[in-house]
Parts: sequence; structure tokens; C-alpha cells
Amino acid sequence: MKNIIIFGAPGSGKGTYSEEIKNRYGMGHISTGDVLRAEIKNGTELGKIAQGYIDNGQLIPDQLMIDILALQYDSHPTGKGVIFDGFPRTIAQAEALKRMLAERGHDLGMMIELIVGEDVLMERLLRRAQIEGRADDNEETIRKRFAVYHSQTEPLSKWFAAEGIRHTFDWGVCKTKEGMLEAIFQEIEKENGGVES
Repeated sequence: MKNIIIFGAPGSGKGTYSEEIKNRYGMGHISTGDVLRAEIKNGTELGKIAQGYIDNGQLIPDQLMIDILALQYDSHPTGKGVIFDGFPRTIAQAEALKRMLAERGHDLGMMIELIVGEDVLMERLLRRAQIEGRADDNEETIRKRFAVYHSQTEPLSKWFAAEGIRHTFDWGVCKTKEGMLEAIFQEIEKENGGVES
């Protein structure tokens, strides 16, 4: 089973679709946010180093993040494939991830890009903020997150296209979560030579 990188703007459903893909194909799922929190909570050596950067208001260096992800990646069964959710976010991170996988004789696999209009994303994120009581997620902060995504993360889409592994799925075409899932599953199975579900 090929590795999968799930990609999209804030609120596009990366976590939701990752969970559905994981459940259908028995793949591993690496969410960088969850992994980082676990390393810090468990007081691992890498977690302590990461905490030091966070406490100083600094971004965690790409190499440290790759080291943490490599440990997680190696803990998953070989051959099942892994879903990377929330990483990479920059071209430098993508290149580092490609190197880390190549060292293990593996490759990036396929990138699934979730395309959702900003009006739909805004509605979803505001609703989620309301349900979860996250006062910091207001329209202004969400727009800032979109701006960061467009300037820093979106250029990665072209990088994946140049690698020949980008597969796009448009909410405007699929209309429903079920429609998106069906399109995604079909593409995964085509890429993997017809996977038994």
C-alpha cells in the first residue's frame, strides 16, 4: 500500500478523511500535532527538545520534526502504508520527508489534495469553534490562517504536481462527504492496482 499525504487548507477535513482512509485500508495514521503532543506528554528526549522550542515561542526545526516522525513511521507495520496528516507544510519539509522515506527504501506515495472554497471553510471553522468553545477561532484569526496557508503551504501543491503524485478532489464537484470519499477511494485503489476493501 502506498503512503498517502493528505493536504488542504484549514477546515478542509484532513483529519476526517484520514480517519476514513485508515479505517478502510488498515493504514497507519501520523498526525504531526498528535505525535508532538504525545512526545511532550511522555517526556521523551525528542519531546523535551521540542518543548524547549515551543516555550521560547520558536517553530520546531524541520529536522527535529522529521526525527520524531521517523520514530513513528518505523513503529507502523511495513507494507500497510502510512497517512501523513499535517505534514509536510513547506517545500523544505517535503524534501526532508522524501529523504527520510528514501533511506528506508520507500517513497512519498500519493498526495491527496482537498479543495474546498473559502466560504465553506470559514463556515465550518466558525461552527467548529462554536461547538468546541474556541474563542480564539474568530473570523479574523481564521483569515490569518488562510493567508499563512496561501503564502507558505499552498506552493507545495505545485511541488507535489512536479513529483507526479498530486491527486485533487474538489468539494464543489463532489458536493458531499460521501461523494468525496468515493472519489478518493477510487483513486487510492487505482494507484494501488485495485486494493481489496
